[in-house]
Amino acid sequence: MSMPTLRKALLALALAALAFLGLAGCTSPQQDSSIPWSRPADWEGRIPGMGK
Repeated sequence: MSMPTLRKALLALALAALAFLGLAGCTSPQQDSSIPWSRPADWEGRIPGMGK
């Protein structure tokens, strides 16, 4: 291989590696919590200022 061809091959390999890492992501496994959600407060779910 000549030098420009080798550089193009290395550049393509580096770009492919970056694309793979970008698509793979780095999220951690999701863990379920054993703590239950509390009940909604009395004021939740109403239009502000409209009263009961």
